[in-house]
Amino acid sequence: MQDPIITALQEQVGCYQRLAKLAELQHEHVQQSATEALLEVLTRRQEVLNHVSRLEQIIVVAKKRWGDYVTGLRSDQRIQAEKLLAETKRLLEEITTADRNDALILQQRKLNLGKQINQHTTARLVNRNYATAAYGTTVSRMDVKQ
Repeated sequence: MQDPIITALQEQVGCYQRLAKLAELQHEHVQQSATEALLEVLTRRQEVLNHVSRLEQIIVVAKKRWGDYVTGLRSDQRIQAEKLLAETKRLLEEITTADRNDALILQQRKLNLGKQINQHTTARLVNRNYATAAYGTTVSRMDVKQ
């Protein structure tokens, strides 16, 4: 009979593997500025994260008393549980690093866009000031009061 914690850990590793693949897809969409596709990937990631959360409710009791939990397992189950937990941690670190890198890319784009807007605004102001200095202010000859 399979231990329910080990079963949940196996499912959780599967979820984190899916999340890692989705993180790769997310990175491609961030690189390509494919907003719609990125939003779709984020929705899929949220669905997987919801499943991880449900699994974590099963696993959390064993994690809190991990030493006692693994002591009560057969040696093959203990090895399996330790490997699954280690794989979960590894995948989580991989996903977190990928997300951090994507966030930096998006932040840099935001800063660049702000600079471009600022440059455009400054250029318009310079052009307006030049026109005023060169041609003076013009008085409108249209009577808008009528």
